[in-house]
Amino acid sequence: MRATQRVWALVTVSLATFMTYVDNNIVNVAIPAIQRDLGLTTSGLEWVVSAYLLAFASLLLAGGRLGDVLGRRRLFVIGLTVFTLASLAAGLAGNVDVLVTSRAIQGIGAALVTPTTLSIITNVYPDAKERTAAIGIWSAVGALALAVGPLLGGLISQHLAWGWIFFINVPVGAATVVAGLWAIPADASVAARRSLDVPGIVLSAVGLLGLTYALIEGQGKGWTSAPIMTGFALAAGAFVLFTLVERTTKDPMVDVRLFTDRVFTGGITAIVMWGFGLFGIYFFTSLYLQGVLGFSPTEAGAAFVPMALLMATGAVLADRISARIGAHRSAGLAMLLMAAGIASVTLLGEGSSYLSLMPSFALIGVGGGLSVPLTAMIIGTMPVAQAGVASGIFNAAREVAGLLGITVIGAILINRQTAALHAGHTVTASFLSGYRWGLVVAAILVAAGGVAAYFALRNTTPNPALAAEPELVLA
Repeated sequence: MRATQRVWALVTVSLATFMTYVDNNIVNVAIPAIQRDLGLTTSGLEWVVSAYLLAFASLLLAGGRLGDVLGRRRLFVIGLTVFTLASLAAGLAGNVDVLVTSRAIQGIGAALVTPTTLSIITNVYPDAKERTAAIGIWSAVGALALAVGPLLGGLISQHLAWGWIFFINVPVGAATVVAGLWAIPADASVAARRSLDVPGIVLSAVGLLGLTYALIEGQGKGWTSAPIMTGFALAAGAFVLFTLVERTTKDPMVDVRLFTDRVFTGGITAIVMWGFGLFGIYFFTSLYLQGVLGFSPTEAGAAFVPMALLMATGAVLADRISARIGAHRSAGLAMLLMAAGIASVTLLGEGSSYLSLMPSFALIGVGGGLSVPLTAMIIGTMPVAQAGVASGIFNAAREVAGLLGITVIGAILINRQTAALHAGHTVTASFLSGYRWGLVVAAILVAAGGVAAYFALRNTTPNPALAAEPELVLA
């Protein structure tokens, strides 16, 4: 495969990643405009945000397996086409039902696309060094999307009709589909002759659906309410059955041997802690910037741009640093640096300025970016024929971790805020009390993730049982 074609394949999957990641958070700051135009109730408002995430997180594992079986390029094109058409429908939506349905279909498309992106990178970059650099670029694009989402949402909601937050996906998505058909090689392997493992796909989707729903709705409905307890019970039952089915199925969706591999299991643990800290602080820091410091939506989005740029820079440089000091030291120290940045945000208060935010945000950005070797090492331990489902596990873990971060930090924030209000503190002081406690918990967990990354990546050697899988033949 020509070097130029490999570069364009990377550009293509990075663009797709950018679009699907942006749609995770671009809607948040445009919610007031959408609510005003469509007359949404609070419940409808929540589902505009949640429908995408619910469908996305629930189907990531299924999307990874479908990519391994049906072909990565084929599923990439199908998923991106679904996502693009759903974006057009969302932008044209004139009522809440159409908008929520379109958002859910966007999530389905994103769940088909996202696992294929890392799998395609693994496919077209067989050289370990080049693959690590490519994953660094892919991760950098994801980091930029975290910042650009709120910024774009703020700019569009203030200066254009809110529908444009979805319309911008249409020309980019169409161009990316065309580029993907040219740049991404068709894949053919023994994986194409494998069964779909329908029970595994259904059980994984049901389990993730129940867990995601419970985490999204738990705070509002009450953690002990019947719907939430049912969601958790459904998730637990589905995951138990999933494990049993995968152990006995001739051609399982997920080879349970993956979880006996130290790098894979330790790396996934670290990724969960990474996602918990980053997404949790991102969500509640947005509330802090607008509710306490009085930033506009655009100003709040812009505040995260330096963090994202540093994260992107760190992701690009991560492979060089890990080559010098070892991936275990690089990823472990990076997450400790990120934890220190999160903890330092607790020193900020009501009178903080834009500049006073930057040292903390810089630590978080650099630490988050330099954690990229973790991703490369996890994917690198997988047989190529299972790269799609491994990518699905990776992305599902990160999405669920993000929801856990928002849920747990939110519960801590509300609990401490309520106690402070009852003690006679002001609303702002009470919010800051809960916010700071949430940050402390997030920092501790991210630091624990750094320790997990250190031990997971130390003295890494290939897993012989996994390495025995045949590789794909690129057409």
